Amino acid sequence: MDLAFPSSPLCLKTLNSHVTRSSSFISLFSTTTTATTTTTRLRKFSNISFTISSLATTLSSQPHVKAYDSTQLENKKHQLLTSIQDTQRGLFTTPLQRSSIEEALVNVEGYNRGEPINLAKLDGTWRLQYTSAPDVLVLLEAAARLPFFQVGQIFQKFECSGQSNGGVIRNVVQWSIPNLLEEQEGATLLVSANFTVVSMRNIYLKFQEITVQDIKISEEVQALIAPALLPRSFITLQILQFLRAFKVEIPVTNPGRESVGGLYYLSYLDDNILLGRAVGGGGIFVFTRSQSLY
Repeated sequence: MDLAFPSSPLCLKTLNSHVTRSSSFISLFSTTTTATTTTTRLRKFSNISFTISSLATTLSSQPHVKAYDSTQLENKKHQLLTSIQDTQRGLFTTPLQRSSIEEALVNVEGYNRGEPINLAKLDGTWRLQYTSAPDVLVLLEAAARLPFFQVGQIFQKFECSGQSNGGVIRNVVQWSIPNLLEEQEGATLLVSANFTVVSMRNIYLKFQEITVQDIKISEEVQALIAPALLPRSFITLQILQFLRAFKVEIPVTNPGRESVGGLYYLSYLDDNILLGRAVGGGGIFVFTRSQSLY
């Protein structure tokens, strides 16, 4: 007897039905298995990601990791201060130097990004080490070219201790006229402004007045006014006292008009260094903490 599949239409139909159901079952089983495998893999991946994230958080809180970050930061700050060392506060720089300084500046700024301004830490006197601001460079250039004009130290003095939203900033420029005034510190130019914190790292300045004060005449001029070999009369003493106390105040604001102002971005601040950018292309500033002037 020959063994063969039934050839009747009914039998073929029944056979096709069984094959279809079997194929559907196999397909469903395959899909279910794939989905289960994928879900299992995703769960494993999620667990791995969570473990890595937890490990990173744990490591970042460890003292040796913080010490490593602190060492890195100090190295970046050293690189920045080294890059500006021979520029005479920004007066003499090449395009390559400016590029290197900008890169070093950005490297330090990254450590302070996202943190609000600490006014208690900002309070105090900061000495200018480098700038690309045109209004400061023009003073330095004039002092370099003119034999009768000198520019000494330049400071920014913040008065904001105990404040929560602002304070006073004074730009201090020590200058002199050789043989007439004392070297480098013969007189002081003060540009005072009120400032308000307007965002996490930005302050808005409103300039108030320009002051010339602390006139210190040279010993040669003092000898002309009141020779050391002659007794100093009341008039000569009055002249000397008047010159020492001489002070000129020029208000920047006008009644009924808004004072001149500008945005200043404090990009980095710690106990001994302050970095700033005058918003709108006004230049960058590098300061180090200094002893109080007054």
